[in-house]
Amino acid sequence: MKKQLFVTSLALSAVIGLSACGSDSNSSNSHDMHDDMKDSHAGMMHSSDGKIPAGLKQAENPKFKDGANVVLSSDHMKGMDGAEATVVDSFDTTVYAVSFTPTNGGKKVSNHKWVIQEELSPVPDSPLKAGDKVTLAADHMKGMDGAKATIDQADETTVYMVDFKPTTGGKTIKNHKWVTEDELQAKN
Repeated sequence: MKKQLFVTSLALSAVIGLSACGSDSNSSNSHDMHDDMKDSHAGMMHSSDGKIPAGLKQAENPKFKDGANVVLSSDHMKGMDGAEATVVDSFDTTVYAVSFTPTNGGKKVSNHKWVIQEELSPVPDSPLKAGDKVTLAADHMKGMDGAKATIDQADETTVYMVDFKPTTGGKTIKNHKWVTEDELQAKN
């Protein structure tokens, strides 16, 4: 019950924040783009609406509980590695690193981390493996939703949605999807 109240409050805060921001492209809830990563990750959307894909299951025994303060040890985008973060939610699933050509004609994206099992269309009945071909149903980047992709890596693990303040400055990134358990460290 407490967790449902937290998630409901979080969702309500996001809706209020979005409505208050209008079309302000500098808002932390807007889809900011990072520009100093590899060309393959140009257009990566930092913040998300926090919407959870259908069928995604809560983590049964996550190493980091909701609300835990952690440090990120991943470099999916500029300002992420070493950033302090707060765990918003955790889920047990299969994660994939994928390569794809965006549907909007952009440059090929290589080794994008991470897309989860529930963000594939159709959602597979069992985990896939490196080399399998899939259609993406995620919107982490412009041109990603509906793109044909090849799986580069697959791991069954716990994934986390996090809020973090980039080490490069700027506004807090809300509901970032996804980081894996091995990309988080307990904050000392």
